[in-house]
Amino acid sequence: MQSQDTDAFAKTARSRRTLWLVLAVCAAPMIASYAAFYFWRPAGHVNYGELLEPRALAARPLASIDGAPFMLTDLNGKWVLLTAGPAACDEACRRQLVYTRQVRLAQGREVGRIERVWLLTDAAAPDPALQAEHPGLRIVRDEEVAAQLPAPRSPSNHVYVVDPLGLLMMRFPENPDPQRMLKDLSRLLRHSKWK
Repeated sequence: MQSQDTDAFAKTARSRRTLWLVLAVCAAPMIASYAAFYFWRPAGHVNYGELLEPRALAARPLASIDGAPFMLTDLNGKWVLLTAGPAACDEACRRQLVYTRQVRLAQGREVGRIERVWLLTDAAAPDPALQAEHPGLRIVRDEEVAAQLPAPRSPSNHVYVVDPLGLLMMRFPENPDPQRMLKDLSRLLRHSKWK
């Protein structure tokens, strides 16, 4: 009789342990998620460029420096690296143009998914030697579009990214680090489905 009681007690104890083990396994992910949300904060964000509230730029024709009309919407389906500033390109402007060229070329087989645009903010003509250094750079003129570019001081201090839908979505800081620009653009290309 006592043996049966002992066996029944042992079975009950095993059943309770099993029940508590199942409950612990089911509750562990929920407890871990609460702990991660309230007590563990990631050190920072992954992107180097500052994400902007997506906004469409002007949909009207812009003046190309060769006189042909140009629409920013013609570049839909491509990622666009956009710089803005006067035609008298200073050292910072030249550095931005070189960075956009090199970051684009560094994408290898993805290079066809990226375009570069220099948005002139005055009526002057850029140096032909500078233009020759940047084949494929689209040079257009429109002060109103340049005024739409958000910047703490001046749009000419930044390189902007326009997504394949034609939305302005990112701004790199002044005097950007080209390696970090490259990483951001590579990540955008890798995670986007646009061809």
